[in-house]
Amino acid sequence: MRIGKVSAILVVLMFAATSAMAGGFRLPEAGAKAMGMGFAFTAQADDPSAIYFNPAGIIQLEGQNLKFGVTYIKENGGTFTGTTPITVSTSVTETQKDLDFFVPNLFWTRQASPDFAYGVGIFAPFGLGQEYENRAASIFRSQITKIDLMTLVVNPTVAWRVNEVFTLGVGIDFMYGKATLEKAGVLNAGVGPLNIFQLDLDGDGTAWGYNFGALIEPTKSVQIGIAYRSPFRLKIKDGDVDLFNISTVPLPPLGGLSPAQIFGGTTYSTKGSTTINMPATLDLGVAYTLDRLTLEVDASWTFWSSYKELNIDIENNTPLLPDSRSAKNWKDVVGIYVGGEYRVTDPLALRLGFRYDPTPVPAETMGPELPDADKLYYCAGLGYKLSNWTFDLAYMYVDKQDRTVDNQLDLPPGGPYGTGFNGTWTGDAHLVALDIGYKF
Repeated sequence: MRIGKVSAILVVLMFAATSAMAGGFRLPEAGAKAMGMGFAFTAQADDPSAIYFNPAGIIQLEGQNLKFGVTYIKENGGTFTGTTPITVSTSVTETQKDLDFFVPNLFWTRQASPDFAYGVGIFAPFGLGQEYENRAASIFRSQITKIDLMTLVVNPTVAWRVNEVFTLGVGIDFMYGKATLEKAGVLNAGVGPLNIFQLDLDGDGTAWGYNFGALIEPTKSVQIGIAYRSPFRLKIKDGDVDLFNISTVPLPPLGGLSPAQIFGGTTYSTKGSTTINMPATLDLGVAYTLDRLTLEVDASWTFWSSYKELNIDIENNTPLLPDSRSAKNWKDVVGIYVGGEYRVTDPLALRLGFRYDPTPVPAETMGPELPDADKLYYCAGLGYKLSNWTFDLAYMYVDKQDRTVDNQLDLPPGGPYGTGFNGTWTGDAHLVALDIGYKF
């Protein structure tokens, strides 16, 4: 096979790169109080995390308020049973690593007058982590073996009460994001899969956005909340692309050359750039309060249709390391959140919630980097006030529904392996959040 033809068919040796991203890779874990109620919090928005959930809500907070916390995520590795291009028609089972993540949040607000408030929030609205047990032997090594996407947003916010019924809040968002990906270059040389290199990509970038929200209070017992957050275009420029363990074995598909001869050695470094389109979101909630009981229902739109493709441009290409063009074609989805709080005493509140999130990932473009599925979330929490302090604790169990996909693409021997898989994924996760607040 000529080197020119190798260049045409080895696009698979680059990432199907949503690899970087959780339905989808949205993270609403920005407050323990909201988590305890299944994130049905757009209409209540009555603690400093309102900066994230609905910025108009900070008008309800007297004086100065500081709130900080962390969410611990225990992600049980998803289990796959089926076939991949590397196993061809042989059904096998592989489980991702169990992973631990910590998602921070920090909020500060100040009420300058009964009709005007401002503040700033720091939180992580998007993220993903997936990793396979053995990057050199995984049945998915030709596609992706590890992905970490971390984002952090700084969100200055103002809110003003227009009249007794209507309050408006707006903010500016600055995002910093960092992505890490790992995979192998694998050829089907006619004698089974042959690893020709290991590849790491690390990069970071920034993006700007905006958000706004409104609170409508038609009666003392009813609140309606609306919150919108703009899309982000996270541009990762000049990320580090490092290849190592490059094979020195001459291969007929490469015209008798070895991969090391093509790369000029057993290691190779270059740069890569990409843009990750993160979606806009819109949340609508209605809350009803009766004495000590508050109930809320939210609908949450995530406009994933903006995530049509992910392209990676390599600065110094070789025939074995071309640019990547990967279609995604995700779809818009609507999640439903239901939650409630019962204030047992003035200091003590108990909370329950349920959340349903459909997956935006179509079967046709789903890959092992994000084997997404519809999810059910079961939530519980409690809050306690002690003088000027508040303590909020929440637990959430994520039941990821089984998903079967048949999108395996097999390519003929002599070149790279295809993409996709035919089989079923299972998985779940546990989350615990703790927030501590202080009122000045």
